[in-house]
Amino acid sequence: MRIVVFCHSLISDWNHGNAHFLRGVVAELLARDHEVVVYEPADGWSRTQLLADAGPGAIARFHRAFPQLAPRPVDLKRLPLDEALAGADLVLVHEWSDHALVKRIGRHKASGGRYVLLFHDTHHRSVTDVPAMAGYDLQHYDGVLAFGEVIRERYLRLGWGRRAWTWHEAADIRVFRPMATAGEVRDLVWIGNWGDDERTAEIRSFLIDPVRELRLRATVHGVRYPAEARQHLEDAGIAYQGWLPNYDAPAAYARHRFTVHVPRQPYVVSLPGIPTIRVFEALASGIPLVSVAWRDVERLFTEGSDYLTADSPAQMRSQLAALSADEDLRQALARHGLATIRARHTCAHRVDELMAIVQQLNGEPTREVLTA
Repeated sequence: MRIVVFCHSLISDWNHGNAHFLRGVVAELLARDHEVVVYEPADGWSRTQLLADAGPGAIARFHRAFPQLAPRPVDLKRLPLDEALAGADLVLVHEWSDHALVKRIGRHKASGGRYVLLFHDTHHRSVTDVPAMAGYDLQHYDGVLAFGEVIRERYLRLGWGRRAWTWHEAADIRVFRPMATAGEVRDLVWIGNWGDDERTAEIRSFLIDPVRELRLRATVHGVRYPAEARQHLEDAGIAYQGWLPNYDAPAAYARHRFTVHVPRQPYVVSLPGIPTIRVFEALASGIPLVSVAWRDVERLFTEGSDYLTADSPAQMRSQLAALSADEDLRQALARHGLATIRARHTCAHRVDELMAIVQQLNGEPTREVLTA
């Protein structure tokens, strides 16, 4: 198949978690001998921020880490769609794409495009920025890939799309795998961005305070931390190390004994069933995880066996203390979580699901009927 992908960025993961899963999906498609062309804006926000923070060397590092990926940074407003979509069998348009581009591609499909056209939503904006999402013109799209059942239902209920499938994120196990490490192994690592005050209180009460009280040797990676937040980390004895390329996360996990997950408020309150990519990647790396409680209504994991949860800061302290003291517990969680990822939640599994959806839309028989 010839597959064309439009996204905000494959190159830059600077405050852009959507790049993680997309890289894995594209890598898996290429490994199956599909032709994949990826277009991203040359002046995209994440790419611009990456260059300002880490310089051109960060882009060179991406290409060394993913030599098989060759995204094309272009001026999407001027991109000739007849040329870009010639011979396409499948076109994926990620939801961080410009509204005008989404509409242009839909019109191209309506004017005779013979490809399957899918819109891919991996964000909480369907509940936190309804006007922006309602503004996408998807009337000519064949359907929506939503990274949670609650979002799939929302697209259908609000009439934003004709069809929708639940298509969860997953781990690229080519990149995310247990790694050996030499040298000092610290206690806790958290990899996460500060964001837009969506979890400020939670970071303080579920991460900073427990680390300080338990005197854990901890490291934080991420961007957009204001001076006040960096001071709180320093006061708690936490080493703040700024931006970490996502492909370096497995090595960072290997240098620590356990990690935590602090989901943003929309996923806790309004979007049950969506763990976000960090959970998949941490478990795939074989590191024990404690997560602030979220509702796994789709039964993606087994709480207590794949990871531990904390409903309160006090329970987080208790769980971290237990992990710190009990090597058998750490090993059991790591083994179970890794096995769950490899059995159910890899990018290979998601590409299987994607191919079944495409076959369904093309009227071809599939092993499993996927509900739209």
